[in-house]
Order: sequence, then C-alpha cells, then structure tokens
Amino acid sequence: MTPLGCLIARRIAATGPMTLADYMAECLLHPEHGYYTTRPPFGAEGDFITAPEISQMFGELLGLALAQAWLDQGAPAPFTLAELGPGRGTLMADLLRATRAIPGFHAAAQITLVEASPRLRAVQLETVRRQTGQALRWQDTVADLPDQPLFLIANEFFDALPIRQFQRSAQGWRERLVGLQGGALAFGLSDPIGQGPILTDPRFADEAPGTLVEICPLAPMIVTELCQRLRRHGGLALVLDYGGWHSRGDTFQALAGHRPVDPLAAPGLADLTAHVDFEALAQAATGMETRYTPQGALLTRLGIGPRTERLAQGLAGSALENHLAAARRLTHPSEMGELFKALALFRPGAPTPPGFG
Repeated sequence: MTPLGCLIARRIAATGPMTLADYMAECLLHPEHGYYTTRPPFGAEGDFITAPEISQMFGELLGLALAQAWLDQGAPAPFTLAELGPGRGTLMADLLRATRAIPGFHAAAQITLVEASPRLRAVQLETVRRQTGQALRWQDTVADLPDQPLFLIANEFFDALPIRQFQRSAQGWRERLVGLQGGALAFGLSDPIGQGPILTDPRFADEAPGTLVEICPLAPMIVTELCQRLRRHGGLALVLDYGGWHSRGDTFQALAGHRPVDPLAAPGLADLTAHVDFEALAQAATGMETRYTPQGALLTRLGIGPRTERLAQGLAGSALENHLAAARRLTHPSEMGELFKALALFRPGAPTPPGFG
C-alpha cells in the first residue's frame, strides 16, 4: 500500500468509512502525498493528455470564440480573462497567441489563472510568458476572481472535483463509501440515509432500485460564483469536459500511465476523475442563458476543418499524419467529439456565443 493509502487506512480504522468525495480529495490534494502535489500529470510524461496538448487548434478556436463574444458584448474594458485548472498553461498560451490581432483585446484583458498549486503556477508562468510575454495573475479559488466582466474557460476542470455516489435500494438511498476489508481499501454501502442532497434533488425522486447516481457538491457552488459576476457585469463562461446530461451510473475512474487502473489500488499515484453532469451545472446557473453541445460539433462550427487544412500545408510524413490524427481525435464521434461536451453560460439578452447557435 502507498504511504497515502496507509494514512487513509489508519483514518478509516479510527473514524469509520469515508465518503468518495473525501477519498478523492485526499488522493488528489493531500499536501504531502496528493497526486496533484507530487507529480506532473499532464502530457506524454504524465498520466493523461488534455485537448490543448493534443493540438494548438483547440485553444486557438476557443480563444477566438471568447474574443468574438467580447466584441459582441461591446468590448468591455477592463475585463477578466480567466481559466480554471490551467494545467501547464498550454490552452491560455494558444488562446493569447490566436487573439493578439484582435484590437484592444489584450490591452483590456486581466489574465487570471485559478490555480492553487505553486508548482503548477511556475510551469504556467514559464509556458505563457515564453510564448506570449503576457503578464499573469493567479487566484486560489473562483470566489477570488475580480468583480468585473468575465470571459472564462474551464477545460477538464469539473471532472476532477470530488464526487459522492448513492445507490437506490428497496429500503431507500445508501451512500457508497470507502472502507477496509481484510486490511485493504474496499467499497461498501452505508445504511439507508435519512437526509442529504440525494433526498432533496427532484431529479432522483423516481429512480428504480439498483440505480447508482453521482453528485458533485462543489460544482454548483462554483457555477453560482461565476454566474454572480456574469449576471452583474456580463461576459461568458465556457465549460468543456467529458460527461453528459442527466448522467447515470458509476463513472468514477483512475488513470496512471495513460491506462485505467483500480482507483483504490495506489492512492496518490493515479489521477481520479468522474464524468461531469452538465444538467447539474446548467441548473445551478440560475437566471442565466445556457447552451449545450458536443465538443466535436462546437469545434466544427468554429472552423476546425479549414484550420486543419491551413496548418497541414507544408507538412508531410509523420508530422502530417499526427496533425490529421489530432484533429480527428478532438472531433470524431468515436473519440472526443461526442464524449466531451461544451456548456456556455451568459447573461440573458447577450448574443449567443460563436459555435453555440
């Protein structure tokens, strides 16, 4: 068992089984042994590759969409240009490079990365400064973002937020917990619960016995924070992640070395994620306009076809093959095109963002 696994086992032995949310938080964020605090998770040397690492076109097209929305809303200045969970800073660097010719956009933008990790902040500074020379600022949480017009992107951010799982039985809802069995970490179910979010959410009132559902307690709180700024000052928030609308079933998973692994086998050494329930995000956006579409359809409407062709000019051999494969991976229904979705949040009366019409 890993050092973090031993700590978790001792905690369970002392206080009883823990929720899946607590387990995820420990595994990902423990100050000494947490996954995000001890290793570079992104890219070929990490455990997974995100869309910005697959192709520069992803950040370029979404950056131009944000810039066009900024123009459509009257080019407010100053404004916050923000990213949640920016990883190595690749998406923001591509976004800024693609928008440098938009008159006034960079001058008005206060570029803010919501990132608590000092190690990742250093990587982001190097990436963005090397490619764009732009000044950066960081905030630990969404609640710390400036109270002004906000144009924001969150790519594969919500999938890493801790979730809770509940299973319907003949006696009522039971929560799925992490406990001990024979000295090893194991899943189990609580006794039927008498109160909690699963009992007050009308979406789950008619679920049949055996149904398993997932709830992300932090996600609606973050959306509410974002929408407070959007409602007061305008702007746009784009959320891209894997998941669906009104999602059901067990989507909790672990990745290590770009392969699925047992999420209880090596705490702290694997990335833990779950599919995003976009319906829950949209419901938290009280009083806001929302638009929802598959990632492949969005990128196609934003012009990834012509952009792929332009970048292909002058390429040959393996470079051309890799470029075309990256475009397919981002958009094809059998790859990321349908599995990943996009949600736009904006103030009523504002123009519909590019790609969501």
